[in-house]
Amino acid sequence: MPGVGGWTAAHPLILANGGIPVDTPRVPAREAAEHELSKPMYHENDPGLLRRGLDQLWNWTEDLLSTASGAAPGGPLGLVVLTLVAVGLVAALWWRLGTPHRIVRAADPLFDDAPRTAAEHRTAAEAHTAAHRWNEAVQERTRAIVRSLEERALIDPRPGRTADEAAAEAARLLPSHATRLRAAARDFDDVTYGGRTADQRMYLTMRELDIDLEAAKPLLATAARGASE
Repeated sequence: MPGVGGWTAAHPLILANGGIPVDTPRVPAREAAEHELSKPMYHENDPGLLRRGLDQLWNWTEDLLSTASGAAPGGPLGLVVLTLVAVGLVAALWWRLGTPHRIVRAADPLFDDAPRTAAEHRTAAEAHTAAHRWNEAVQERTRAIVRSLEERALIDPRPGRTADEAAAEAARLLPSHATRLRAAARDFDDVTYGGRTADQRMYLTMRELDIDLEAAKPLLATAARGASE
């Protein structure tokens, strides 16, 4: 399509003072346009940096949810159900294992360097109970259980033994209490190393196990070996 004076529209034209068209190269013309458009007067109503960032985040979130709802069984409703299930699982793990920054160190020894008798551990546990210090009460009662098993020669006294190891050894001679012994060891680990908070119910369960074990009759060594094979 012809332009002014026979020049085509593909060539930008600038009229000189005398009205004569002047051909302007493409690159300088583009740079001039960009310079002109960069002036503040053209951007007074542009959204701020924070607003642009939030818009980008929202668009990304919408795309992600759209993709997830398309992939989930049942569409958007299925995605909501899956999300609720995931939240429930996280809550259950939080309650069971305690705060995530705690690390369960089940290999740590059950006793400290100052050995005490089972009776002394029970006395300490009851003192903690009177003060409603349930964590300490559960710990001392667990130590009383293990020390009592050692004093009765049901398990050998061994420095550095963990609660899990003591429960596994005692379960071979007291199989009817095996499940409760393992649960007690797990509670001890959770309270001592996992950040879980004990309560009165946990302590009473531990004390009941201690009393029942005192009256329990162990299997003979040969029978215990046969049961474990």
